[in-house]
Amino acid sequence: MEPAPERPRDSEGQERLQKVLARAGLGSRRACEELISAGRVTVNGEPARLGQRVDVSSDTVDLDGVRIGVLPGLVHYLLHKPRGVLTTAEDTHGRKTVVDLVPDEPRVFPVGRLDADSEGLLLMTNDGELAQRLTHPSFGVEKEYLVQVEGAPARSSLRLLRDGVELEDGPTAPAKVRVVGDPGDGVLRIVLHEGRNRQVRRMCEAVGHPVRRLVRVRIGPIALRNLEPGAWRELSPKEVFSLAEAAGDRRPPGPISGGR
Repeated sequence: MEPAPERPRDSEGQERLQKVLARAGLGSRRACEELISAGRVTVNGEPARLGQRVDVSSDTVDLDGVRIGVLPGLVHYLLHKPRGVLTTAEDTHGRKTVVDLVPDEPRVFPVGRLDADSEGLLLMTNDGELAQRLTHPSFGVEKEYLVQVEGAPARSSLRLLRDGVELEDGPTAPAKVRVVGDPGDGVLRIVLHEGRNRQVRRMCEAVGHPVRRLVRVRIGPIALRNLEPGAWRELSPKEVFSLAEAAGDRRPPGPISGGR
């Protein structure tokens, strides 16, 4: 009896597209085949085909025009950064950093920055492409903060914050600003599309109301909600896709930037 013929193997470095999509959390392989058949998936800008193989190290895969992270081993964490913890991968003086609060493997890095005195939502990932799009100002991903300032800002100060404040590195873009609760408490909700260094603090100081406490509560569609300081959780594939969608499908022209 002749031996059964060997099944054809995938080309070196390539995997079947439906397997790659399923690994990215977009559903079962059958569900991913349906996405491909419906014309919702493209590879390198061209409509995907059932049975197509892709090289995850070089090919780009989009679903409904949104870039999907297809490299194996990508992780995305939401961390509630406590006050006093540094937003950096390591510190030469031995101070606690955000990397100390999440799993050691795989190695991840913070998306943007929160200064040591600031608190709240911080994304951490090894997905460099998504991180770059989330932090680059050309994509305008919203970042929302609850800010307690000294004093009670007058209407004129609020108008300045909304219309743009002149800083040493140029005027800020218009922001959404509203008072939360009793005006005398000096609590503001501020939404920005920019990502300059310590921007919220500098804006508030420029209108005469230095920040006493700053908490980031949202980035794009992802909110902090009920996560305790120092705690973290892994984002679901649906949440990762919503972040990619919020950041658009363009590629930024420059390096990662931004932070508060």
